[in-house]
Amino acid sequence: MSEVVYEETATMIAAGELQSFVPFGREHCRNHPNAFNLQLRELQPASELWSSDGAAGLVGSLQEVSLQERERECWQLRKGCMRVREEDVEFEEELYTAGTVVVWSQGSRTQASNVYKAFTVDSPVQQALWCNFAVPKNKKEGTEEVEQTVCIVQSSCVNVHTVTGKDFISPLPFQVSNVWATKFGLLLERKNAATDAQLGAPGEPLPTVFSMLHPVDEIAPVVCKPTGLFEGSRVQYASDANMKIVFSCCQPSVVVSYDTVQGIHSVWALRKVTPDERSTVLRCTADPVGTPLGLMASGFLTSHLRNISRLDSPGGSGATGSPLHYSALHSHQSRVITSSPGLHSRVHSPSISNMAALSRAHSPGMAAPSFSGASRFNTSFHSPSPRGHHGLLSSPNSTVNETVLVPEMEPIVPDLCMEQLWSETVTAGCHREMSSQASKVFLTSDLCENRYLCFLVESHQQLRCVKFIESNDTSQLIFTSVTTIPAKDAEPLQVSKVFVHGLLSPPFSLTNHLPHLSTPMDSVSTPANAGSRHLQRLDEAAMPSPVSELRGPNIKHHEASFLEDYTFQQTTPYIHALRDPVCNRVTLELSSGSMMRISIPEIATSDFVTLLTLPFNLTNLINPIKNGSYVIIQVLVKWYNIYNAPGGPSAHAEWNLFVTCFMTLMGYNTERLTWTRNLHFEVPLSPVIAAKKARPSDGGSDEDWDYLLGSHYHHQMNSQPVSSPSCPPLKLDSSAPLFPHIPSLFYVLHLLYQELQLDELQRARASLLVCLLQQLARDLQLEEYMDLYWRDYPSLISGFNESCLIDQGKTHMIRPSFLRADPPCVLSWLSSCLRGEEILPFPYLPGICQRTRLLVLSYALYITEDENATSTDVSKYLAKLSAGVCVFAASKLGHGYFDLGFTLKDLESVPFGVALPIREAIYHCREQPCSDWSEEVCLLIGRQDLTKQAHKMTLGKSKAVSLSLEPPATTEADEEEDGMSDIIQEVTGLIWSQDLRVQEVRRLLQSSRPVRVSVVQLPEVSDHEYIEEKENKLLQLCQRTMALPVGRGLFTLFSYHPVPTEPLPVPKLNLTGRAPPRNTMVDLNSGNIDVPPNMTSWPSFHNGVAAGLKIAPASQVDSAWIAYNKPKSPELANEYAGFLMALGLNGHLTKLATLNIHDYLTKGHEMTSIGLLLGVSSAKLGTMDMSITRLLSIHIPALLPPTSTELDVPHNVQVAAVIGIGLVYQGTGHRHNAEVLLSEIGRPPGPEMEYCTDRESYSLAAGLALGMVCLGHGSNLIGMTDLNVPEQLYQYMVGGHRRAQAGANRERHKSPSYQIKEGDTINVDVTCPGATLALAMIYLKTNNRSIADWLKPPDTWFLLDFIKPEFLLLRTLARCIIMWDEILPNTEWVKSNIPQIMRGTFDPSEDINMETMAQAQDYITAGACMALGLRFAGSANSDAFDCLYEFARNFMKIMSFAGTAAVTGYYNLQTGLSMILLAMSMVMAGTGNLKVLQLCRFFHKRTGGEMNYGFHMAHHMALGLLFLGGGRYTLSTSNSAIAALLCALYPHFPAHSTDNRYHLQALRHLAVLAAEPRLLVPVDVDSLKPCYALIEVTYKETKWYDETTVQLMAPTMLPELHLLKRVKVKGPRYWELSVDLSFKGNYLNETMSILSRDGVLYVKLRAGQLPYKDDPQGWKSLLASAVNHRNSGVRAFKPEAISTFTSEPALVSFAEFFCKTSEGMKHDTLVLFSAMLYECVTQEFPEMLPTYIAIEQAVSALRRGDLLQTFPLWQMRLVVELWDSRVLRGPAYSDDALLTSEFLPVMKNMVDVALDSWLKGERDDDVELCLLLKVSQVKFSQLSQTCRKLLVSF
Repeated sequence: MSEVVYEETATMIAAGELQSFVPFGREHCRNHPNAFNLQLRELQPASELWSSDGAAGLVGSLQEVSLQERERECWQLRKGCMRVREEDVEFEEELYTAGTVVVWSQGSRTQASNVYKAFTVDSPVQQALWCNFAVPKNKKEGTEEVEQTVCIVQSSCVNVHTVTGKDFISPLPFQVSNVWATKFGLLLERKNAATDAQLGAPGEPLPTVFSMLHPVDEIAPVVCKPTGLFEGSRVQYASDANMKIVFSCCQPSVVVSYDTVQGIHSVWALRKVTPDERSTVLRCTADPVGTPLGLMASGFLTSHLRNISRLDSPGGSGATGSPLHYSALHSHQSRVITSSPGLHSRVHSPSISNMAALSRAHSPGMAAPSFSGASRFNTSFHSPSPRGHHGLLSSPNSTVNETVLVPEMEPIVPDLCMEQLWSETVTAGCHREMSSQASKVFLTSDLCENRYLCFLVESHQQLRCVKFIESNDTSQLIFTSVTTIPAKDAEPLQVSKVFVHGLLSPPFSLTNHLPHLSTPMDSVSTPANAGSRHLQRLDEAAMPSPVSELRGPNIKHHEASFLEDYTFQQTTPYIHALRDPVCNRVTLELSSGSMMRISIPEIATSDFVTLLTLPFNLTNLINPIKNGSYVIIQVLVKWYNIYNAPGGPSAHAEWNLFVTCFMTLMGYNTERLTWTRNLHFEVPLSPVIAAKKARPSDGGSDEDWDYLLGSHYHHQMNSQPVSSPSCPPLKLDSSAPLFPHIPSLFYVLHLLYQELQLDELQRARASLLVCLLQQLARDLQLEEYMDLYWRDYPSLISGFNESCLIDQGKTHMIRPSFLRADPPCVLSWLSSCLRGEEILPFPYLPGICQRTRLLVLSYALYITEDENATSTDVSKYLAKLSAGVCVFAASKLGHGYFDLGFTLKDLESVPFGVALPIREAIYHCREQPCSDWSEEVCLLIGRQDLTKQAHKMTLGKSKAVSLSLEPPATTEADEEEDGMSDIIQEVTGLIWSQDLRVQEVRRLLQSSRPVRVSVVQLPEVSDHEYIEEKENKLLQLCQRTMALPVGRGLFTLFSYHPVPTEPLPVPKLNLTGRAPPRNTMVDLNSGNIDVPPNMTSWPSFHNGVAAGLKIAPASQVDSAWIAYNKPKSPELANEYAGFLMALGLNGHLTKLATLNIHDYLTKGHEMTSIGLLLGVSSAKLGTMDMSITRLLSIHIPALLPPTSTELDVPHNVQVAAVIGIGLVYQGTGHRHNAEVLLSEIGRPPGPEMEYCTDRESYSLAAGLALGMVCLGHGSNLIGMTDLNVPEQLYQYMVGGHRRAQAGANRERHKSPSYQIKEGDTINVDVTCPGATLALAMIYLKTNNRSIADWLKPPDTWFLLDFIKPEFLLLRTLARCIIMWDEILPNTEWVKSNIPQIMRGTFDPSEDINMETMAQAQDYITAGACMALGLRFAGSANSDAFDCLYEFARNFMKIMSFAGTAAVTGYYNLQTGLSMILLAMSMVMAGTGNLKVLQLCRFFHKRTGGEMNYGFHMAHHMALGLLFLGGGRYTLSTSNSAIAALLCALYPHFPAHSTDNRYHLQALRHLAVLAAEPRLLVPVDVDSLKPCYALIEVTYKETKWYDETTVQLMAPTMLPELHLLKRVKVKGPRYWELSVDLSFKGNYLNETMSILSRDGVLYVKLRAGQLPYKDDPQGWKSLLASAVNHRNSGVRAFKPEAISTFTSEPALVSFAEFFCKTSEGMKHDTLVLFSAMLYECVTQEFPEMLPTYIAIEQAVSALRRGDLLQTFPLWQMRLVVELWDSRVLRGPAYSDDALLTSEFLPVMKNMVDVALDSWLKGERDDDVELCLLLKVSQVKFSQLSQTCRKLLVSF
């Protein structure tokens, strides 16, 4: 977890308050399950008990664990941080280990500790630690995400548990002595095994340090790069057995090691290994002479690691106790590796190693199979064996020595490298025995931002501090010097918020020492008895001690005497050790064994004093001095010791104490200076200073009051005249440390004072600071500065009259050049800026005057309109008082605010006059924001709608958007079961608010309830015949019911987010009926009538598809859930097959494991195969995926080699596979597939009756697939010229001699069919449809006239007789979509497709077949209408709709006359009408047009006659398209969408439910691929409810129309995005928002992502306005009331109605508490407040309300004469100057001002009157004026002039 500086508050435990400490885990373990109470496992809800070997392993292991073994316990603490409600909550985390249990708990001082996770493992835990592993997030970008884990080390494995719930078990190939967490993962140290000497070849030591970058990666040896004395650095494995790691750190990534032989510590940088280093160590050395640290043969290393039998491991068996039988695994991978669908795969591993594969298995049994003892001890190192590369699994007797020689061994690639940075030097004077291993190592930093690596050598009681610095590129660490501090123990601590600035004295250790005397008191140093040796500057002169000289050194943070006070005077135990430092808390281990937790005090409790500690460092930056850090440390140490002295100050005396300390350090004698001496009385110096909260014990008495009245301070304040000095002047001590720097410090404090003036929350502190400043200004004789302070706080400063002499002669007081006589005043600078005067750069201090800097630059940017103010022209406005470069990266004011972390909350604390111009700027930004502004900037300008838009959320899924998903209450209890309850009611209710059309569609499409069978029984009909009649009627109705699911799937498209723990609800397909009046059941299974076999197979399939299509693409669906939905009963298999296809169409089938796919296909269920093949092909649309290609090829004989075994693939499965090839290779122009598909269109029937039935559907599928593969390529078919694709297709279309089969299929089709005699000619009836549509798709939108002319209908009666009317429809459709740009939405264009001979007058003598003519005309018209529907699909084009509607009416008229209908034929007319209806639905897709709905409902009711299953399917598909996705989706006209629609709406519908002869029914669902979300739903950002909003859509210019702008009321369908230029939310109800789509890239993608997330567009209602739903005409808004009533809007305004118009909580509360008549509230005030509220609401700036109130309060105080400071007057002046600057620039600018009403002139007038009365002296009680006139040090004329300047502006 990244280190976050802990921010203490005043509620911390007071320093010295000791609390006894017991690790929480110990308490928890007492209740933890053991051998006696295992049943308690059920009673542990707080902990998660994870066993690495299942429950059985736990029971077995716990029986062996005695309670005594629990004694070995250890724990570690760290700081945790969690974000709760936008605040960082910090706490302590504890990881406690005892026996086999690890407890991870969290707790803080405000909250009791609780168990976060608890783990139980098999064997005793050797070590438990936190570790972060890096997991690649995005391979392309190379980004990584950090996975936080707990690692539990056992003797044989490491258990890794992530916080997200993943568990890994990594077996260990050796015994581990220690494990370390690093930046990259785990570092493991191998125990020196006794067998090393036997195993290792001479001079080839085994590696001792290994790394594991992730639990599923191999454990790899670490490479080290020591710095050699003679030969430079050599890369080698870390194999020195004497090197022990004692410390590791993530930031910076370093490791500290200790050499046990040489006795020295070394520091190593840990980094990833470079390719060169990797290749160096992997190269086997030929050099026979091995150096002690020489390169070792990697072959031996690898084999050792992979085959070593851990004979020394107590629980491990030879080869497999540590499952590292590597060689066996490498040579027999397929045999050993088991897979599990739940594995956490890490695909990015360099090689998916066997260890990784094994350790990935979650089942511990799989990861570590245990061997019997016999096989374990049979593993001999000396018995002879054949080859060893079979590994220890197959041959238990194989020897390691032979295994070493295996040549095909893969070496283990090292991942990390340790590069030596520094080593201790052993000087001649040192004795060897003096060096011993460090017991503690830590990193810390001191006050001057120097960083140290400290290690505690306990045997010598020394803390060695090694100073290091990072190189410029931060890639290397440079170690400089070493300092030794005597210490018994040490821990690093962070104290105070300032630590982040590095301004404290060294927070690095809390030390204590062996007592020199026998008293325990000496073991702790105090301010009174501490040494000074330890604080020496590590590379230069000695620093001063924070405490006086004596023995027992200590660093700055003391336990101090409170330890003595609280502990040592009462108890004899002394402090034995320190441990567990977290922030400013540490645990003291006492010699008695008990532990105490203590907090070390802050440097300052109040923010103000903390802030004042900053100037010391800044003074040094401004005015570099010799030994600057010396002075800084001296100052801070002095302050720290005073502040935290025994019996330290009360909290409210902190400031007084600080002033006293500060002035003493500058040389003042605070006892002799009256006002500082009186600070100890803690009396507020003026009423301005808010009284501090006194403790109950501070309550005073009458004696205190009498004492104060008699005090010298009281007499001086009352009687002394200001001018006369009371005593001889005091002198400053020139030897004081800060004396030379008084001018610099004064100037810095003055700038800090100016900074405080700009913060309302800190301004009260400015009055504290001004006392100190006036004293310094008086003594430095800076009259202008004194004048400034007098003006700011006249009543406060009048009591000060003492000055001190500064002796300039003796010492060199440094007068900095920047200390000018003219004092910098930020308010007057801003005032000059507003008046347009010339301005000098304003001085500022980086890090302190941030607010000054920001406001100065903001004024420069906005008022002076200097666009470069924040970039290049900064120096014009700011004078930086330190070295370095000033960078203020922002181009806009809003961006500038955000870049500095400025928020609206911060703006509230800026004084109202200063903030007004900035609020104005924000208001203008809010009016017209840029759509590319960041989320933070939008939040700053108050556009939450834009901020919210950045979050990805959908309507149905998101909790934030609270849309009710419940359908309206219905009378039927089973309404829920119709499968359509997930349509979002709130959205449909807005789109179609006037009627109940959605409910009507649900009624028409429901198939889960019995139908009504109403047959009247005539008198002559017997009961038996009557029953048959009813059943026949039911059979007719069932034709309709079975066709409904296709339409329902389109209606409910993508409307449901499934719950992973529940199966998908599939509505029933109910084929029963109810006969009135008795509601008797009518069933088809009674046996009275013949029912076709398998009648419900395909309807069930469609029902499954419809249910599956409800699942939204954004849902969480995985392989397990798909398998979980598999039904138990075989009769539901067809439904499941449809469900699989639907999952492919919505993209989820890619998550289905390949194993499952093959499992489904091997079952041989025809429907499942069809659904699965079409599903996976749709999911992999246009990807050319090879695995899917292989899957499909198995089912297409033409794609298999000629010699392959003939597979008995059902015909329909072949059709599905062919279409699948088209989908997978869509638009790729793949040569081989195109060639095969081209020949398959004309595939001849085979001799053995194969390919003889339903040939039409196969040929059509081949044609459609070919069209998809070459979609839109036109004549640019690269590499296919020899195939003559268009000519071949033309031949298939018009007939002719069959061409010889080429290539591989020649043998296959050599024998002709014995049944079907087609001869050598092409059977056009079979091949024409596929060829026609293939031509249409290849030349789609190419406007190729020559190809289009091939498709013209014949222009002679003779030729017309030779063409099926159906084929005329296809030809017309094909010709029109090739000539895409010529399609026009009018009847003339449709009729122009009919040949001339049919349009003219007929010669009666000609023998014209009227039937031919009528059929041809109708089919050509239907084809043209179909093309029109495709051309304008999803556009809701009114011309296209009117044209199609007219033709539909014509067809219905023809059908209504029996004579005309008979000529054409009812079937043909119905086919044409169905196609026109579908065309209309395509044009109006998703709009729910009423006229189309009426037609669909009309056809729904017609069930008799020739109205068959296919026509019902067409009509209900039209209905589904009309309400596509519940009105959220519409159709696209992209090439891919047109291809999908051609497959789905092929104009030959099945005659009955089992009919697949001409077209496979499953293809009807491909229409989904053409759907795209284009509904824009405005959602109110405050209420999170969908609402109406006016939007303006601008179309790009095209050749058909100019750039056009239309206004639409959203929710509405947007046109296709490529046609749009701009989409804009229009006022006046909502804040405007514009999205420009004319640029490709971000905006387009953003809009597409908005639409794909349910089209949610957040809008923000303006205050004073009501939503369109509540106020359609806009008559109820606040502004409208002013127009409607004769009196003004303010008078008509009723504050209590405010909540209707604004959701601002501040305004609503203000109206409730301040705008209602109540006692004590004057009528005038009430009216004024109501007027303010009205103004804020109507002008849409609620944040101006505090400004109005502040102005009113300032004016009232001025009129009453109780102003104690001139600050409010300054703010009024700034407001008026802003107003004046607007008025001077003309009326256009004055309209821009926020304060536009008559309010400001009235207030200005009141101020004028008050000031006039002051000047005339009419009021004697004006204390301020009297004080101003009494000033003696400032010339009256100058005062008068300045005063007049101030007053004139009002």
